[in-house]
Amino acid sequence: MTASLPSLPPLRFLRISRHRRVAWIGSGLACLLSVVGLAICWVTPSIGAPLKPGLDFTGGTQIQIERQCNPGPCSAINGQEIQQRLSRISLPTEAGEQAPNISSVAVQVLDQGKSVVLRLPALAPAQSAAVIVEMAADVGPLDQTGTSVNTIGPTLGAQLLQGSLLSLLVSFAAIAAYITLRYDRVFAFLALLALGHDVLITCGVFAWLGLLQGIEVDSLFAVSLITVAGYSVTDTVVVFDRIREQKSLLGQFPITDQVDVAVDATLTRSLYTSLTTLLPLVALIFFGGSSLFWFAVALTIGISVGSWSSIGIAPTLLPLLSR
Repeated sequence: MTASLPSLPPLRFLRISRHRRVAWIGSGLACLLSVVGLAICWVTPSIGAPLKPGLDFTGGTQIQIERQCNPGPCSAINGQEIQQRLSRISLPTEAGEQAPNISSVAVQVLDQGKSVVLRLPALAPAQSAAVIVEMAADVGPLDQTGTSVNTIGPTLGAQLLQGSLLSLLVSFAAIAAYITLRYDRVFAFLALLALGHDVLITCGVFAWLGLLQGIEVDSLFAVSLITVAGYSVTDTVVVFDRIREQKSLLGQFPITDQVDVAVDATLTRSLYTSLTTLLPLVALIFFGGSSLFWFAVALTIGISVGSWSSIGIAPTLLPLLSR
């Protein structure tokens, strides 16, 4: 009697290798749009960087005011009109000093007009008070308990920017060293490629948000990128571990079949992990307030893209590079 040849385990959900070209085209277009957005931000004089830097990095004064709108909703306000009114006020100055130019003040209206955030050049306390008085006359009455003034000097802003960039580089280098030691060069390269894919698309989305809506990035955005990088590598490593297991069990089958079985086996785990991670982030987006809103948005984008790259990008490229 002849021994029967082993058969390929049946796939429950997806044969990813059949759809790899669609996956590559979709991710390629997303990466291209991200690079275009980063380049446009860089050449835009008002930004001059791949992403629009926030107050944390540039220095200046941020004033946040809360309006008293009870009973009923707040009346509609226009950020451009507020900007024009503030550009015409005269700020108090001490002898021999020149008042800062606030004609380029950035105005952000939040919570359906209940909250207004102003980003201005560095102001003295008396000048900040003058701006608040002007805002009370324009959009008041104001809730004094909800008014806050934060000032960051240019030196501290530069230090925060350098520290954020250094932390990103160190974390990426540590991740690269870990996966290089744990896997062979092909696996390490693909894991780093997926990491770069996820970070690039997240930055690209915020580059376009900065161009179209004036959204700025701050130190929390750097934290979100580090978190996205860690999640991306973790999710990719799980799939690669299953591929190594299938290689010993299904070594007689082509590498594409081994990848399909591994991705199909980990698909449910990846989706459940991503969904349980995204649920608190969605809660932060809707109920976390303005200070955590864009941080949660960045994490949501990065984790969603990271789940996709660990399923549709890194494994499908393995047959092309594997020996």
